[in-house]
Amino acid sequence: MKRLRTAIIGQGRSGRNIHGKFFLSEGNTYVDVVAVVDWDPARRELALQEYPGCEVYADYRDLFQREDLDLVVNSTFSDLHYSVTKDLLEHGLNVIVEKPMARSYYECSDLIRTAKEHGVMLAVFQQSMLAPYFTNAKDAIRSGKMGEILQIDITFSGFSRRWDWQSTQCRLGGNLYNTGPHPVSFALDLLDFDPRTELVYSKLARAQASGDADDYAKLILTAPGKPVVDLEVSSVDAFGGPTLKVQGTRGTLIMNPDRSYTMKYVVPGENPERPLIMEPLKDEQGLPVYHSEKLQFHEETMENPRHPWDESARRFYERIYNHLTAGVSLPVTAEHVAQIIRIIETAHAQNPLPVWCKKEDPHV
Repeated sequence: MKRLRTAIIGQGRSGRNIHGKFFLSEGNTYVDVVAVVDWDPARRELALQEYPGCEVYADYRDLFQREDLDLVVNSTFSDLHYSVTKDLLEHGLNVIVEKPMARSYYECSDLIRTAKEHGVMLAVFQQSMLAPYFTNAKDAIRSGKMGEILQIDITFSGFSRRWDWQSTQCRLGGNLYNTGPHPVSFALDLLDFDPRTELVYSKLARAQASGDADDYAKLILTAPGKPVVDLEVSSVDAFGGPTLKVQGTRGTLIMNPDRSYTMKYVVPGENPERPLIMEPLKDEQGLPVYHSEKLQFHEETMENPRHPWDESARRFYERIYNHLTAGVSLPVTAEHVAQIIRIIETAHAQNPLPVWCKKEDPHV
C-alpha cells in the first residue's frame, strides 16, 4: 500500500506530540515523514533522530523545491495558519492545517477558494469530531430514545492558569480559538451544521491568564427547530462537570470527563398517562399533597477508550488517506470548519478584549 510522503511544519506540542506521535505509532499505516520544518535548530536535530531518513528545513518555503510531497501538515503558530496554508495551497500542495483554521470566516473562505482553484486538498485537524466518545454519544442521541432534544450543554472546563503564547491575542490564542474549535464543532455537528445557526449570546473574559486573551468563554447557540446549545470553555471552574449533557423529552444523556456516557430514559407506554387535575391535590384524608410518582427508567452506559485522541488521530488520517488515494469524501470538510470559525469570530466581535501583548520573536 502506498504511503503518503508527508512534511510537518512545526515541531511543537501539536506537530511533534500529536501528529508526530501518531506518525511514529503502530497505528500509522498511512504516512511516511520525509521532511520536517522548524526554525529551532535543536528541534530540527531531534527530528532527524525521531523520523529516520527525513530532511529538515528552517523555512517552510524550502519545501517548494521538492516534487515528491503528497501532503503537508501545517502546525505553525495559530496566527500563521492562514498565511502559511494559503502559500502551500498556491504551490499545489495538499494541506492539513491545525485548528484554528484561521482568524475569520473570510480567511477560511479564501483558503477554500484557493484549494479549489489549484485542485488540491484542504483539510483541518478537527479530529475530536471522530473521537469514539463523541461518535458513540452522537449515535445514542440520534437513536431517538430520548425523544425530541431540547437542550445540549457542552463544557470543556477546569481550573488552571496559562502563560504561554496561546494566552495572547496576537498569536490567535485564548480559550475560544485554542480549545473552542472542539466544543463548537460538537455543537454545530449536533445542530446538523444548519447554516441558519446563530450565536444568540456570548461572553468572553480574561480571568487569570498571563496573556491578554480570554480564558473564560460562554456561548449560547440555536437554529430554527433545533435545540438550544449552552457551551462553556472555562479556566475558572474548579469543580468541572460533564463534557456533554443532552436533555430530551423522554430522557437525558451525560458524557463524563472520563469520556464514558450514561443515558437514562423512559419508554412510551410503560408509565401510564396521568390525566390533568385542575382541583387541589389531596390524600385519602383530604390533606393537601404534592404530586409525585416513581417513573420506570431505562439506563444505558458505554465505556470508551481511555486514550481517545490516539484513535481519533488514526480515524482522521485513515480518512485523509482514503480521500487522497480513492477520492472518498472527507467527513469533516473545510466548509464545516468555516462555520466553526464564524461562530468564534462572532463571539470575539461581541466581546472585544484589550490587546496589549505583542509578538517579539524575529523568527516568526
